[in-house]
Amino acid sequence: MKTCEFQYSLPEQLIAQKPCDVRSHSRLLHYCRARQSIDHLQFNNIIDLLDKGDLLVFNNTRVIPARIYGHKETGGRVEVLVERLTGTKDCLAHIRASKTPKTGSKIILSDNNQSYEVTVDGRDGDLFILNSGHHHPMAEIMENIGHMPLPPYIERCDTAEDFSRYQTVYADKPGAVAAPTAGLHFDESLLEKLESKGVETAHVTLHVGAGTFQPVRSENIEDHKMHFEYLEVDQRTVDKCLQTRDQGGRIIAVGTTTVRSLETASKEGQLKAYAGETDIFIYPGYSFKSIDALITNFHLPESTLLMLISAFAGKDEMMACYAEAIAREYRFFSYGDAMFIS
Repeated sequence: MKTCEFQYSLPEQLIAQKPCDVRSHSRLLHYCRARQSIDHLQFNNIIDLLDKGDLLVFNNTRVIPARIYGHKETGGRVEVLVERLTGTKDCLAHIRASKTPKTGSKIILSDNNQSYEVTVDGRDGDLFILNSGHHHPMAEIMENIGHMPLPPYIERCDTAEDFSRYQTVYADKPGAVAAPTAGLHFDESLLEKLESKGVETAHVTLHVGAGTFQPVRSENIEDHKMHFEYLEVDQRTVDKCLQTRDQGGRIIAVGTTTVRSLETASKEGQLKAYAGETDIFIYPGYSFKSIDALITNFHLPESTLLMLISAFAGKDEMMACYAEAIAREYRFFSYGDAMFIS
């Protein structure tokens, strides 16, 4: 299958640059696979599409303020995007600079009259190994001077609002450098109403990496290599999923990261507790083992996420849904509107 088959044309004005005023007031496109039908709703209508005994599985990762600005000892500007903390004083990071920093060189990270020195300890593929020395943990540096790592298609600087809105209301475990955006539409009020209806909830953790925004550059999608991300599916979530299936309810993944988590934990054919890395790549032809429905945002052209939802609901069907969403001027990508694929 060719990567170009997942291309579509999106008017620039449909790329959401800021969140909806109220989380649950974003729009919702409902695609029913059985009827092959499309309905246009508001996100809080999701309560009418879920039944007592259904299980919503959320990704409870928390976005860290991973974008930090600074300069090299020689004065050149540097932008650091922390990909993953590997220890208290160590991390793997992307570095944008006019000239690639050398191993052993120093970078001064600074903002608001605070500055911290880190050392480039080497490379790990495309990533740089940074060490903050004896004085300050990397997490403390990010907390003090870090910025929210908004995606590259949001063409503005981050604001104070992004520290809360580019974060799910149930975010609990710090480690992501991109939000699990399907969950951004849920607010406390909607979650309470779903609980009152008898909809069950469970959580996985997948720390979303910056690689989620990387395009597929190979001509054939089978040749693409996924980036690694860390995830956890605990036994409590496994038990809830198995119980839901036994009682006839649906397992509904909130976001593609939740899908990748559950499918990784089901790689031997049955869902089991799992903690570790995954580079699972789901594209058409894949046989799903763990989910019955999916809540997701609208994804970039030729992206692995668009390929994942196409595997779940059909490529032609998803491209038709996207064409309909564009015609009706839905808002796209991280701060955009949502789909429910049932």
